[in-house]
Parts: sequence; C-alpha cells; structure tokens
Amino acid sequence: MKIVFFGTPEFAVPALKTLVNSEHEVLAVICQPDRQSGRGRKLTSCPVKEEALRTGIPVSQPLKVTDEGFFESLKMLNPSVIVVVAYGQIFPGEIIHLPEYGCVNIHASLLPRYRGASPINWAIINGETKTGVTTMLMDEGMDTGPVLMQQAAEIFADDTAGTLSPRLSALGAELLTPTLQGLGDGTIRPRSQRDGATYSAIMNKSDGFIQWSKTAEEICNFVRGMNPWPGAYGFVENQRYKILKALPVDEKGEPGVIVRITKDDLIVGTGDGVVSVREIQPSGKPVMTVGAFLQGRRITEGMRFSQTVNSK
Repeated sequence: MKIVFFGTPEFAVPALKTLVNSEHEVLAVICQPDRQSGRGRKLTSCPVKEEALRTGIPVSQPLKVTDEGFFESLKMLNPSVIVVVAYGQIFPGEIIHLPEYGCVNIHASLLPRYRGASPINWAIINGETKTGVTTMLMDEGMDTGPVLMQQAAEIFADDTAGTLSPRLSALGAELLTPTLQGLGDGTIRPRSQRDGATYSAIMNKSDGFIQWSKTAEEICNFVRGMNPWPGAYGFVENQRYKILKALPVDEKGEPGVIVRITKDDLIVGTGDGVVSVREIQPSGKPVMTVGAFLQGRRITEGMRFSQTVNSK
C-alpha cells in the first residue's frame, strides 16, 4: 500500500518504523509544526519528524490540516491508506474519505472505553488493571469509527503513564501490519463499536492538583496517572511540590496533613487512609527521594498540604 503517515510524539515513532521496514511505501509524513521549548525557547522538532528525516521521508508540517492547499497536496500524493497515530488534530471529512482504504488510527485503549485525548492517563487514574490498543477506521466523530483489531495489555500496580505508554506504543505498532494486511485482502471486517463508551478528557497543567479528600488509593492512582506529565502536585506553606511516587498505607490521618516523617517517608493523611510519599520534586529542582528532600528543609509533622489551588 501507498501510505501517508500522520503522527507527532514519541508514541507514534514505533508505528512509523514498522511501516518503513515493511513492504508498504511511506509517501510522506505529516506532523505538527516545530515548537519552542526550554528556557531558551529554541524551536524543537517532534520525534516523528526526526525519525522521518533520518530515513529520508518527505515531511510536511501544516499549522492546521484545514489550511488552504493542504488537502490538494495530500490528494496529489494519492495514498491508498492514511495511518494516524497521536497526530493531535481532528480531520475533516474530505481527508477521512480520501484514501481507498480509509484512515487507520491506532488508539491507546480498548474502544469504546476511553475515547479521547488521554486514555493512558485516565485508565491509570481510574484504577483500571487492564487496557490495550485498538486499530480503527476513522470517521468524523471522536474515536467513534469501526474497530479493526484490538489487543489487551495489563496495567501493573507500579505502572505510571510514562511506563505504560511505550508498551502500548509497541503493541500498536505490532497490530499495524496485520491490520493493513487484513484491510488489503478483505479478511478484516470493520465492526461498529458497542455500547458503554467512556471518554478521557485532554490533560492540562492545572489538572495535576491533588485533592487530599480522596482516598489514599485514589490519590496514589492519580499520582501514577499524572506521571510524568502534567504531574501531580500540592502546596505546603505556599511552596509547590510535585509528587511522582506515593504508596497507600492503612492508617488514619486528616486530609492533607503531614502526620509522620521518617528518614525515607512523608506520611500524609487523606479522606480514607494515608499515603507515603516516596519521590518528590520541589519547584525548579530535580526529582529526588523523600530522604534527600527532607535534608535541610523545614518540613515538620502537622504541616498541611493546601486543599485549594495556590496561585504561586
């Protein structure tokens, strides 16, 4: 098949590599424009662009897929299928219906569960023990198109969004070859999604504020699901601290109050139980163990994490 590949982050790179090493022809790669990043605000290319350039595939970076002239340039390529992996924009119908075999999307959940932009984060936050990947034919809805193939994957107790994402990325890349083969030879019959859809809202930086009135288990799942981005955080005496690892403990404590400090633990009360904070990141500092964090800092028992978002 002649393929145009749409993708942007690291999650999409294994799928692109799979296509490059297959019998298919990748005509072009479409990704998001370069972004400013870091303290120097230097323009940075996305991982998919870097991989495409490394393999000599032409790259296009429209600001929007609805930009004037973009559809005509895509039409001139005449792809037999478009493959989309975490591209980051909603497609108009004219692109969706352009290729002979449609637009194939890799989505990091077992659809119809966790449609939307942040399925990995929300599966962990909600305490799921199983997720997976789905290949589907895109339609004009938000991850509502017919399912092609699915593969389940376990969510381990210590998984974060950062550890689960590459496993699902690799699993999606593995599904891509049989999906395209099945589409081409007609052995895959697209099937409509069943009832029971759930949605995963897009993550924003402010979404990481920890609600200490939740249970210890809920907070620990929240910390895992927010790691590495946007990060779970709280405030103690107007100082912002990001929490990257926490474990539930079967004790009692007032929500948000630091009930006990040891050389390796910061024990904080919740709405049900307490959590042991194991890894923490002060604002502007690197991630550190609680033991390293407590050295030289005036954090004492009885201090409280704020129950409301602090503006600082």
